[in-house]
Amino acid sequence: MPINIPAGLPAYGALQDENIFVMSTDRAESQDIRPLRIAILNLMPTKTETEIQLMRLLSNTPLQIDITLTHPSTHIPKNTSSDYLSRFYKGFDEIEKEYFDGMIITGAPLERMRFEDVDFWKEMEHIMDWTDGHVFSTMYICWASMAGLGYRYGIGKDVFDKKLSGVYEYMNTSSNDPLLRGMDDIIRMPQSRFAGPNRDDISACPHLSVAATARNGDPGIVISDKGEVFITGHLEYDANTLAYEYVRDTKAGKNVDVPCNYFPNDDPSFDPPMSWRSAATLLFTNWLNYYVYQQTPYEIGTAYR
Repeated sequence: MPINIPAGLPAYGALQDENIFVMSTDRAESQDIRPLRIAILNLMPTKTETEIQLMRLLSNTPLQIDITLTHPSTHIPKNTSSDYLSRFYKGFDEIEKEYFDGMIITGAPLERMRFEDVDFWKEMEHIMDWTDGHVFSTMYICWASMAGLGYRYGIGKDVFDKKLSGVYEYMNTSSNDPLLRGMDDIIRMPQSRFAGPNRDDISACPHLSVAATARNGDPGIVISDKGEVFITGHLEYDANTLAYEYVRDTKAGKNVDVPCNYFPNDDPSFDPPMSWRSAATLLFTNWLNYYVYQQTPYEIGTAYR
């Protein structure tokens, strides 16, 4: 079944070129099918790339999915034109009265800032509270995972001396949980962050469990007893995304290391192999099926009335 997105969105043509079944919103509305409603709060500066990456993973399912792209109403992105936002996005205040089966909140390059110093933090707090009565399962990615764990469960944030960048191995510690069903014992996950959630705080919280952890104890995937999913890395990344970030940071004069376990022989002149796509695809498919589709009622709004 297809993923339903506006025909003019760049992701529409990109996914069609990959032989992924996409359907325009106009055509989808003519069918008598109740699709899953998924909202994506896209906080990344690279909006188009992130849209394609996430929609690629959400499309690998027999379920029909209706995507709503949204952004904080109190924040004006510096890297996205107002025309693009007005064509394809809705401010959060425009969807606040709606209900969604699932929501994805992306990362943002804000790890070293205090949460309260982020210009849209008050709205971010409101959005996270809002999900309790309007969304069945929320997935938080990278910075959003730290924000969600911090605000909702009091988990501290540890700022690193150097950027954690590369592809790291995480042990699947919750293979019986539907989210990780069918996944290998070792999950490779791209990381690109200057901070992380405090692991001791997570261990002490009775509402959280670590589903994937690195050998050094770094939490890769955390699950709450409310059905929230916190992913500290970027399973949605393309093969060359970390390479792009490395070149960008190097040209900007930043003192960054070559991404770990990424380039063959740690040599940036080689093309990096894709080694996490199957894990990413299975995790997103499991989330849609077990955490969203099998939990949400047909008339979603009735669950909160």
